[in-house]
Amino acid sequence: MKLDKYTVGKRYGKALFELAIEKHEADSIYQDLLKLREIFHEVPDLGDILSDVRLEPYEKDEIMKQLVSGFEGTIENFLYVVYNYSRMNDLLLMIDEYERRYDEHKSLLLGTALTAVPLTKEQHQLMEEKAAKLLGYEQANLINLIDPDIVGGVIIEANYKVIDGSIHKQLERIQELLLK
Repeated sequence: MKLDKYTVGKRYGKALFELAIEKHEADSIYQDLLKLREIFHEVPDLGDILSDVRLEPYEKDEIMKQLVSGFEGTIENFLYVVYNYSRMNDLLLMIDEYERRYDEHKSLLLGTALTAVPLTKEQHQLMEEKAAKLLGYEQANLINLIDPDIVGGVIIEANYKVIDGSIHKQLERIQELLLK
């Protein structure tokens, strides 16, 4: 049974994270993965090239040697495992899963705060503090997105949860109550 790329990404990312925790290398591996993500964004087809069966193995091996030359230890070994199983085209999903687990381990909440107008620096900081406390995290990093349609208030989306405190939503609730 062939696994879909998201399942593969989750499994490899989880395995790497668990190994990183066991070896007390979570921070350094995270930094290496950020570098890898940047390389894959600069060369978007790199994963496909390294997973392509139409290329000769020696051609892919040469590209792989150049890629891993900037890494050592656990990350170098991980890259060779991923390469040997022809999963380099799923590497970004693996990095995403590692990052999600890393942030959870660090008690860092990542998400968005949707507002009708841009937040001031102080409002943004207060919003992050309240969101972190409300959702049980030590700190939050929320990206402020703007949507005038929400009228006012805020909609926070983080870790598959949505807190809708928008005026638009409150008006919808009032309308529902009045129509009952």
